[in-house]
Amino acid sequence: MSPPAGPPPPPRRGRSHPPSLIRLAERLIRDERLFARGDVVLCACSGGPDSTALLHVLSLLRRRIGHEVVAHGVDHGLRAAAAAELAIARDLSEQLGVPYAETRVDVAPGANLQARARAARFAALAAAAAAHGARAIATGHTADDRAETVLLRLLRGAGPRGLAVLPPRAPLSPGIAGAACGGLEPGSAASIELIRPLLQARRADVLAHLGRHRLAFAEDPSNRDPRFTRVRVRRELLPLLEDLSPAIVEHLCALSDMLVAGRDRPPGGDPDVLDGSEPLSIPLGRAQRFAIERARKLGRPLRVRVRGGEEIAVGFPEESSVLIEDGSARRGT
Repeated sequence: MSPPAGPPPPPRRGRSHPPSLIRLAERLIRDERLFARGDVVLCACSGGPDSTALLHVLSLLRRRIGHEVVAHGVDHGLRAAAAAELAIARDLSEQLGVPYAETRVDVAPGANLQARARAARFAALAAAAAAHGARAIATGHTADDRAETVLLRLLRGAGPRGLAVLPPRAPLSPGIAGAACGGLEPGSAASIELIRPLLQARRADVLAHLGRHRLAFAEDPSNRDPRFTRVRVRRELLPLLEDLSPAIVEHLCALSDMLVAGRDRPPGGDPDVLDGSEPLSIPLGRAQRFAIERARKLGRPLRVRVRGGEEIAVGFPEESSVLIEDGSARRGT
C-alpha cells in the first residue's frame, strides 16, 4: 500500500505563459523608441492576419503610450478579392475608432511584379502618412518574416550588408519619399520612418492574438503559391530547418541584428569592441547580446552573466563603443 499523498506543491511563481502579442509589441516600441506620446502612426492594412493584429494592438496601446493611429489600405488592382479583404480592415478600424482610408494604385502586369507593387504600395502609404502628419508607417512584419528574408537573401548570394534585413526601424528610401511628396510640401515625407512593432513576435503569436480576440482576417492566396520562392522558403525550407534547430528563427533574427549593428558602426570602428555585435573573445548568447544592445541604445550600464557563471560589467563611455569590465579583475583575482 502506497503512503498517503502529501500536500499539493505550492503554486509556481512568476510567468507561466509566454508574453502576449500586446506585451511583445509594447516592449519593442519602448525599447527601440519607435514612437512616443502625441505621435501619429499610420498602420498599413491589408486585411491579412499580421496587419489586422497590428492594427488591433496599436489601437489597444493608445491608452498606455498616448499615440494616435490612422489606418490605410492600398489596392494594387491586381486581384478582385482585394476590395473584400480591405473591407475587413475598414470594418475593424470603425470598431476601434481609428480613421481609415484607401488608395488605389495601378500596377501593370509584367516582370518583377512583386517589387513594383511593393514600391507603389509604400509610395502610397508614405503620401498618406505625410498628409496625416504621421511620424511613422507601421507594418506587421514578424520574426518569421525576418528569418525568411534572411534565408531568401542567402539563397541569392547576399553578403553581410544584404543580410541586415527588416530592422525594427528604418528610414524611407529616397525614391519612395520623393514619389510620396507629389503635391505635398517638399520634404514632408523625408522624416517618416518604417517601423515594425511585431518584430519580436512569431507568426503563432499573431494567430493566437487573432483567435483570443475573435478578429476576422483574410488570407492572400498568393501566400500559398509555390511559384514564389518566399512561399517555398516558408512552407518547405524553414520547417525543415526548425526540425534540425528549433530556435532557427531566433538565430537568424539574432544574426540580422548583429549585421545591422555592424552596418551602423562608424567607419574605422574597432571590430573587437562590443557595440551590439558579438566579440570573438566573449561567448555571449542571444539574450545577452539583446540586453547589451538595448542598454546601449538607452545609455544605461548593466551587468551580464556569461557562460561559466562569470559576471561582466558593461558601460557606455562613448556613444559608439562599449566598455567591458571583467568581474575577476574587479575582485583582484
